Amino acid sequence: MGNAQLITRVGDNSAGLSRETLADLNRIYRSLSFAERIRRVYQDFAPDRIMVTSSFAATSAYFLHIISTIRPEQKVHFIDTGYHFQETLDYKDYLIKRFDLDVIDVTPDPQHHEVSQQERMWETDPDLCCQVNKVAPLEEAKENYDLWISSLMSWQTEHRAGLEIFEERRGMIKFNPMIDVTREERDAYIAEHDLPFHPLVKEGYHSIGCSHCTWKGEGREGRWQGKAKTECGIHL
Repeated sequence: MGNAQLITRVGDNSAGLSRETLADLNRIYRSLSFAERIRRVYQDFAPDRIMVTSSFAATSAYFLHIISTIRPEQKVHFIDTGYHFQETLDYKDYLIKRFDLDVIDVTPDPQHHEVSQQERMWETDPDLCCQVNKVAPLEEAKENYDLWISSLMSWQTEHRAGLEIFEERRGMIKFNPMIDVTREERDAYIAEHDLPFHPLVKEGYHSIGCSHCTWKGEGREGRWQGKAKTECGIHL
């Protein structure tokens, strides 16, 4: 299949691509760099139907720097669970100003969030806490888009190690342009462009989420400490 034909097919039916088209997209994009993939996806998909999310966590500046350089007007969705570290919110504000980002806060249902607080759900049922405060709000926001750009990298978790560049998840195309970026490549880009890490990284936090469920530690070992849980659920 030629590239022009592929682009036509993507544009006509991007919310329900066939396995063949997904395989073609993965084949074409596999040889491209992270930045080249980002540029290309805005050609192959309708830009106003593309969703970008960021947790403004450890090294989000890397992902957001490239996004903002390639498409400055791209809106960025941030899931504000109500349980973030103050340092995360400060880091978010800093990157918004530095990269001139247009950020949309995605928040949970107030009543459901209140119940999660009252029941200390992060202790009693962390999966449900994530469902209430992260997964459900994002699912609602995703209804207006066909393709979701994430910043997952394969070395982060066992689940992420098995992901493709393009996948279909819950009726939406998931685009993982960073999936094969190594830790060394990420850190080299950050150093080259003098990008700031999340302020808690220097204190030993390498994966940063909600304050109740984040501890110091390498990789994802500081998340949901003592539990088998390694994912909040939005990427499953």
